[in-house]
Amino acid sequence: PKGVCSLAYNAQFEKGVLRRLAELFPDLAEHLMYIHNNMKDLMEPFAKRDFYDWRQNGSYSIKKIQPILAPSIDDGYKAMASRGEISNGGEAMNAFPAFATMSSEQIAKKRKELLAYCGLDTLAMVKVLEGLKELVK
Repeated sequence: PKGVCSLAYNAQFEKGVLRRLAELFPDLAEHLMYIHNNMKDLMEPFAKRDFYDWRQNGSYSIKKIQPILAPSIDDGYKAMASRGEISNGGEAMNAFPAFATMSSEQIAKKRKELLAYCGLDTLAMVKVLEGLKELVK
């Protein structure tokens, strides 16, 4: 919808995906580019070092920030990894292309894993934003 912004962690990457999607799906291009043009980057305060914690060890990836500002959800990623499910961005990016060689049952399983992982990543962003808000109260 118009008049809203989207929040991403690493907006540069997400904007690239949106541009490619807009090229592939011209009928959706206007809507996709609206999202693109109204995206904010949650990574910015960490990349600019407006926030820094020694536990980041020089990194500002969401996987370094989340345990510091949103430790309550850390067990979710660990549980996914212990079950052999998708638990990091690299695995998530590789899962979709692998669908071409999977059975419909395998695709259904991986799709469920992808949705769970993406849901946890979204929750991580929400909790990190809440953590930042708590710091500036």
